Amino acid sequence: MALQWMILTYVVAAEAVIALLLTLPSPKAIKSTIVSFVSLILQPALFIVPFASFQLLDIYWKKEHRLMCTSEICTASERDRFEKSIYKAQRNVILCAAAILLYWSVYRICKYYKEIQSLEAVEKRFKEH
Repeated sequence: MALQWMILTYVVAAEAVIALLLTLPSPKAIKSTIVSFVSLILQPALFIVPFASFQLLDIYWKKEHRLMCTSEICTASERDRFEKSIYKAQRNVILCAAAILLYWSVYRICKYYKEIQSLEAVEKRFKEH
């Protein structure tokens, strides 16, 4: 079970680095190269959305079927284990949401940059005529 969360963590870190690279100011040639490379990666990387969604559903299912430890008959170690599982689930929900949000952000940044390039090309053609 820990492997899927490790993979998701690495994907979120990679998405964060890519988003940072796309938003940093850089020369036009470098920026267009980065955007074209990231655009090629975006379609195969779409797997992260259903993967993170499935993980969210798994967390929800586990939450609904988790044994509650709120009464006085629970021992201190059982209560600690219950609280630890709640904290892990909360962390994993944030990780899944970050994966989906960062993917969407990178997609929109690339799309906006391509739209800006096409508008600049249209403006350049109008100036030439």
